[in-house]
Parts: sequence; structure tokens; C-alpha cells
Amino acid sequence: MQNRIIKTEEELSNIIKSASITDKVFDLVLENIKIGMTEVEVANFIEQSFIRLGGEKLSFDTIVAFGENGAEPHHVPCDRRLSGAEFVTIDMGTVVGGYCSDFTRTFAVGGATREMLDVYEAVREAEKIGADALKDGAKCFDVDKAVRDYLTEKGYGDKFIHGTGHGVGLEIHEAPTLNTKSDEVLKDNMVVTVEPGVYIEGCLGVRIENLYIVGRAEPLSRHDTKLIIIG
Repeated sequence: MQNRIIKTEEELSNIIKSASITDKVFDLVLENIKIGMTEVEVANFIEQSFIRLGGEKLSFDTIVAFGENGAEPHHVPCDRRLSGAEFVTIDMGTVVGGYCSDFTRTFAVGGATREMLDVYEAVREAEKIGADALKDGAKCFDVDKAVRDYLTEKGYGDKFIHGTGHGVGLEIHEAPTLNTKSDEVLKDNMVVTVEPGVYIEGCLGVRIENLYIVGRAEPLSRHDTKLIIIG
């Protein structure tokens, strides 16, 4: 894995293509999701859309979480139906040329409460802070710390219960790792996620994840992180 931690242009091209298909699938989700659908129905729709649009396979099992289920970072889709004024978190990706994409968005359906808006904006700003810290020579520990310190300042430090990010390539989780124990250093053309989250048990969860090529400012997704409210 260490031999391929810095990606070639061919590898980057495949990851970019994979991310592009993922963006198109997210467009379809936003167009087709409706109150009354189950998490499983949305997950199946995502899988079918990936294959139809040219993905080779899923890069990991799709996560679809409604409302309080969003407080579980690795929630397995179930028969829980979507209702109004709640969050939907979708974590998904596909494979092109053997290379993975990884993308998470949380959006609201049927409106959003003040608490939902506050949590969302905190996570959105944390993702920006993490992205800004991705520099050649930056310590992965320091990227994680910048994100974690901000969420702690906003009162959500104990609700951010995983690392800030990880490498992506032939595997969905590879080096480097951006967390509190990492001693790795970022280099240009590494591909990493930035994915802060806040998880409030029994209530809601928010995660925003973008895929970045170190040394390039913009994320691979064309989707902005501004909160989308459907309906």
C-alpha cells in the first residue's frame, strides 16, 4: 500500500471518473427521494444507478440513514421510512478502472429545526477547515486536530467519534489516515477524504465528506456543501 500512496496521473484519472459518476447518482437521489420511501429502497436505487451510469461495482456498502439513524456512522439501511423535517445521510461510492470514490452528504427533507441547522453548519465549517489544512508536508494529525478543535469549540467535540479522513485508491480505506494517532505526512497527489461528523444519539447525525487530491484546492465532487432542504 505504501508503494501506491502517491497516485499517478492514470490513477487520479480513474478516481476522478469514479467521483463524477458518484455526483450523477447523487443528482438522481435528490430528484427521486420522497417521503415514505425506506432506507433500503433508497440504497437499492443508488446501487442500480451506479451500475447504469458505468460504475463497475460499489466501492463499499451504501449507507442510507434517516433521522435518528444518522447518529450511527456505519448504519445499515433498514425498513425505516422517511418522514418530514429530518435529515438524510447518504455515504456512497463506486469503482472505475479499479479505483474507488467516497462521498457523503446530509440533507433535509420536509424542513429543518434550529438544532438541525446549527449542527449542520458546524460540520460544514469543520469540513472547510479540514480541506484548507490539506497541504504538502502537513501532518495528518494536525489536519485532524484542526477539525476536532473547531467542533469542540462549537460544543460537539464528544459527538465527533471517528477520524477526519483516510486515503482512497484501489481500496476504500488506505494510507494515509487522518486521525488522532497518525504520524503520517501529506504529499502532493495523495487522495484523501475529509469527513467530519456530529452524531447525537437518538436524535440525528450529520456527516459531510469530500474527496481531495492533495495539492489541488477543489474537491473532486462538484456538489457544494450548502444545506439542501427538499420539500
